[in-house]
Amino acid sequence: MSEWVCSVCHEISSGQEPPEFCSRCDSDQRMIIPKEDVPQTLEQVRDRARKKLKGICAAYPSCDGSYEKICQREAYGKPIGLGGAGQGRSFRANSKALEDLELNMSVVGDHFEPDMSCSFLGMDLDFPVLAASTAGPGKYNDAMDETSFCISVLKGAQEAGTIGLRGDTWFYTEEKHPSLDSMEACKGFGIPIFKPRSQDVLKRLIERAEKLNCRAVGVDLDGSGSTIMARHGQPVFKKSVKDIRELTEFSSLPFIAKGIMLPDEAQKCADAGAAAIGVSNHGGRVLDSTPGTAVMLPLIRKKLGDSMPITVDGGVRTGYDVLKMLALGADAVLLGRDIIRAAAGAGTLGVALHLEHIKNTLKKAMFMTGTRNIGTADSRVLFNHKA
Repeated sequence: MSEWVCSVCHEISSGQEPPEFCSRCDSDQRMIIPKEDVPQTLEQVRDRARKKLKGICAAYPSCDGSYEKICQREAYGKPIGLGGAGQGRSFRANSKALEDLELNMSVVGDHFEPDMSCSFLGMDLDFPVLAASTAGPGKYNDAMDETSFCISVLKGAQEAGTIGLRGDTWFYTEEKHPSLDSMEACKGFGIPIFKPRSQDVLKRLIERAEKLNCRAVGVDLDGSGSTIMARHGQPVFKKSVKDIRELTEFSSLPFIAKGIMLPDEAQKCADAGAAAIGVSNHGGRVLDSTPGTAVMLPLIRKKLGDSMPITVDGGVRTGYDVLKMLALGADAVLLGRDIIRAAAGAGTLGVALHLEHIKNTLKKAMFMTGTRNIGTADSRVLFNHKA
């Protein structure tokens, strides 16, 4: 008799063979692991992810979108997978912008324990790292069910002391929307970020999010470059200031305008009633040859001042990268590709392990730069950098 663990909800079952479905959360056999094989380390999670995402992602130690990496090397003429648009320049620019920043090491002073706690849109978090609004891994090698993926991200983030955003993609519909379905299963814990669908469709999706008591809601404005949506009968649109204001006024929830890369457009979204700005180039997946988000972030912060919270994603792989983004002006930092790999490798278990790893490296980065709390992370942390 063997014991089996559901990597999504941690339910334990017994039997010669794994159950076809988890009796507690209904996740299928792909998410059920022999108890003796449950990953205890992040590297074990990555090993499992490499096998399940074969041909799509090799979970390299350095995820930078370079030509020799499988996501870019085999992308020519094929679906984008986890790679970047075109030649992957925007994907690489995100990583390069962070790589070019150096931290000032500070070792003289009173001993202290870094305080990573923070508040984001009224939510108290253990640390300022959120799971980004990714979607679509359910189509990667049939590695996992999409709703199980979404639940894993939300539960893993919650177990690590933070919150997850959930995305939207071409096979999500109003009737069957895995992000919202997963939030229903998690009692509204999460933040849905929708593609820029028609205003009427967005309003109906937002209404459902409100009924689920989600913490906030947002629109993936950079998703207007998602051609796959239109190919599957779900067109997306650029949104005017009037459109954005209509949505912010329609919703009772804080509204996140995600996908902003220009200071003037950040200000326009703020003026239209957005509660937060998400600096993002969609992981380099909608337009080639953009600057890295770490280049644009301080410009957008300078434009907005301290008037509202800013999130950022793009190339963030370590706690050191998180601190760099905080020093450049972010209030919260989002992880995308790493969370996909963690969920593919071991569901909720994998996501929680990965986020705990980021939390630990952020704490070390803060300690070694003399950063006592999140509020004191500013440009002084960075070598030769002017905000």
